[in-house]
Amino acid sequence: MHSPSAAPFEPDERAVRGSNHSGMRQFNERTVLQAIRLHGAIAKADLARLTQLSSQTVSVIVSRLLDDGLLLKQERVRGRIGQPSVPLALNPDGAISLGVQVGRRSLEVLACDFVGRVRHRHEFHYDLPDPQRVLPCIAEGLARLQQQLGDLWARVVGLGLSSPLSMEKWSSVLGSQAHGALAGWEHLDLRREVEALTHLPVSFAKDTTAACVAELLQGHGTAVRSFLYIFVGTFVGGGLVLSGHIVTGQRGNAGAIGSLPVGLARGGEPPPQLLEVASGWQLEQALLQAGLDPLQVQHDDIVGPRFAALVEPWLEQASLALAMTTASGSAMLDLDAVVVDGSLARPLIDALIERTRRRLSVYRFDGLHAPALLAGRVGAHARALGGALLPLHTQFFPDKDIFLKPSLG
Repeated sequence: MHSPSAAPFEPDERAVRGSNHSGMRQFNERTVLQAIRLHGAIAKADLARLTQLSSQTVSVIVSRLLDDGLLLKQERVRGRIGQPSVPLALNPDGAISLGVQVGRRSLEVLACDFVGRVRHRHEFHYDLPDPQRVLPCIAEGLARLQQQLGDLWARVVGLGLSSPLSMEKWSSVLGSQAHGALAGWEHLDLRREVEALTHLPVSFAKDTTAACVAELLQGHGTAVRSFLYIFVGTFVGGGLVLSGHIVTGQRGNAGAIGSLPVGLARGGEPPPQLLEVASGWQLEQALLQAGLDPLQVQHDDIVGPRFAALVEPWLEQASLALAMTTASGSAMLDLDAVVVDGSLARPLIDALIERTRRRLSVYRFDGLHAPALLAGRVGAHARALGGALLPLHTQFFPDKDIFLKPSLG
């Protein structure tokens, strides 16, 4: 709990100053919520100092937010000089947001509360992402959430949807058996289909961008300003944060490292792309060909001696490719860090990071800043959580557009 009698707060650089001019009601409300989100439970006097709003303006806003159920009063702080103060905190039940993440091998549906904690989560697995299989699973997951939330369903403010762009592509990597299932996505408007399942407003983000949003808002992004984000799932993909903002690019492809070439074109042959050598898919196929369960990649004992003959070659080729990606990214983007996370088992992700760090040690960074290589803090559910955070962020916090415009100029 933050003591109101402590030295004046040093405002978080992400905090936004409010305005005492008329016509700024909604913006000022968001500014107060942002200050509480960044600093925790805090008294009105400290809110006024942080936001540079008048005490009267803060009092009016706080009363309104309390009436709306977005804030909670904490126990009075006594025994200090002056009047006892009442810290104010975000009400976890104040707003609920849903996240739906459609992947190539699994689907995740979850509900998170106003402070970003996951309340309920459901996961569905399939061999191939056939829309005829995926859409009923989404409907089932949403129905389960509505039942579990009960009266809190009335506090749901929106749904964040995430999936790979161009799901119908990459059948050459997934194999010929995937062609039929993937073809169903070519003319499917997933966002419209999900909107038809619920009355809620639906926002969309590419799956790895959504995961990057989660890391930005709840992971290393709270301290690291510019980083390349790498998510290792069935396919490897990424996102990009510069100066505290997600960068998506004109066509949504900024940070799309899965398509990055990891080699030189020789003899007229194109070099492999990162997703062809550093995705979970290659390890899954190795397990399958050995007569083992490909979903073993999600179990901690995948790094044990039983699977070493299959895991070691994958770690070697994937780490070499990720080291090259890290060095190339630092040259182009002047990064503070590269953050690696994924839906694979955490010990496997940790082993991949450590191997990548060793491979990266042979690269020269003359004239460059060598970025830190960090393990993601959000974990396997980052894509669904990032989607769920989008409606909360856009509706309740002042920096509602966490995506930079295409032009950085």
